[in-house]
Amino acid sequence: MIEILNPTLLARAKDTGALVADILQTLKSRSTIGTSLLDIDRWAKAMIVEAGAQSCYVDYAPSFGRGPFGHYICTAVNDAVLHGRPYDYTLADGDLLTLDLAVSTGGVAADAAISFIVGDAKPPESVALISATERALAAGIAAAGPGARIGDISHAIGTVLSEAGYPINTEFGGHGIGSTMHQDPHVSNTGRPGRGYKLRPGLLLALEPWVMADTAKLVTDADGWTLRSATGCRTAHSEHTIAITDDGAEILTLPK
Repeated sequence: MIEILNPTLLARAKDTGALVADILQTLKSRSTIGTSLLDIDRWAKAMIVEAGAQSCYVDYAPSFGRGPFGHYICTAVNDAVLHGRPYDYTLADGDLLTLDLAVSTGGVAADAAISFIVGDAKPPESVALISATERALAAGIAAAGPGARIGDISHAIGTVLSEAGYPINTEFGGHGIGSTMHQDPHVSNTGRPGRGYKLRPGLLLALEPWVMADTAKLVTDADGWTLRSATGCRTAHSEHTIAITDDGAEILTLPK
């Protein structure tokens, strides 16, 4: 299903996006050396409930996961990259942490992810991974606008990731979003320009470049959810929800 939002729903989407961005930035500031991933999950739940919002994750049970996710945020550390299920792990100096959050308010969802390094250590490989996903995300957003096609976004993202030297996995990527978190169209992180669905004003997309340092192969953790790099290399993931407008693309999940 591909939804095109009317102005009323688009206004709600902006509110939801702002909430997601604010929660992520608060969690980032609290995610310091010694923080447990379970603490981050509890903080996320409290902020979602306080805002009167609904989690898109806690009851989420797609075919690729093992039962309901059961948590309020995805927390992926180092070699984990997607669908990271929080567990009793304590963050250490230099850990590369990705927080991925989706909530719904007013019947409209928004989804975003940030990757950052915990503590004072700044491993060069981790800095480069994060930078590549952020640049790829910016390129994908720049390629989005009315009349452009999904392939234009995918090509822009893939060009940045490939030029940075990273393999690209095409099993998971960006997606449409609206009354539900995951909708058509799928937005691969590599592709051919001029192909795919033509973008229209009112369409919401969650764009999410993610990479692993030296492999495109994923393995699934024993928890049935967390996806890790097959080689144990580090990973990074950046995501924004955008709205296609008459003038281009508006980022809904920018922090204040």
